[in-house]
Amino acid sequence: MSLRETIKSAFESMMFVWGEPLDSKVAADIFNIDRKEAYELFKELQMEYETQNRGIRIREIDKAFQFCTWEGNDEYIRKLCTPVKEKRLSQSAMEVLAIIAYKQPVTKAEIESIRGIKCDRVIEGLIKKDLIEEVGRSTGIGRPILYGTTKTFLKNFGFKNLNDLPRMEDISDVIRESEEGEAADPLQITLEIPNK
Repeated sequence: MSLRETIKSAFESMMFVWGEPLDSKVAADIFNIDRKEAYELFKELQMEYETQNRGIRIREIDKAFQFCTWEGNDEYIRKLCTPVKEKRLSQSAMEVLAIIAYKQPVTKAEIESIRGIKCDRVIEGLIKKDLIEEVGRSTGIGRPILYGTTKTFLKNFGFKNLNDLPRMEDISDVIRESEEGEAADPLQITLEIPNK
C-alpha cells in the first residue's frame, strides 16, 4: 500500500472514531503533512465514496470532514430509527438565526433593531442548541457581545460553509411562493431526537 493510500485509510478510521467533523488541520498534524495536502486527500477519499455509490458518504463542513449517510437512503434510515420526536425551531428563533447567519458577527442590539423586539431568551435557546455562539466583542460602547453561527448550524442545515447560504433575493422568492401555498420556508429546520 502506498503512503497516500495508508494516509487515506487512516483518515477513514479517524473519521469513524472521531464522530464529529474531523478538521483537516488536525489530521494533517498527525501525519506531519501540510493542511492543503490533507485536505486534498480528504477530497480524494470523498470522491471515491461518491463514484462507488456507497451508502456512506463523506461531507465537508468548513474544511472538516465527517461520515454521513447517502441522502437516497433517508427513507430506510427513518424507518429504522422511528419513532423520533421532532422538535422545530419557533418562528422567532428562525428569524434571529437568519439575522445572525447573514449579518454575523452581530450584536444583540443590532438583532433587536432589525426585529423590533427583545430577543434575550431566543438567543439563549439558540446557544443551548449550539446553533450560535459568542464570537468576540464589538468595539462599540460597552463592548457588547458579538454572535455568529456554529459548525452545528452548518451541519444541521446541510451547508458546507457560509458561502452556501441562499442569497437574500432567493429567500424572498421562496417566501413569496410559500405565502401563495407553493413552497415551504427554506430556512425551516427539524431537529430529530431519537426517543430513549
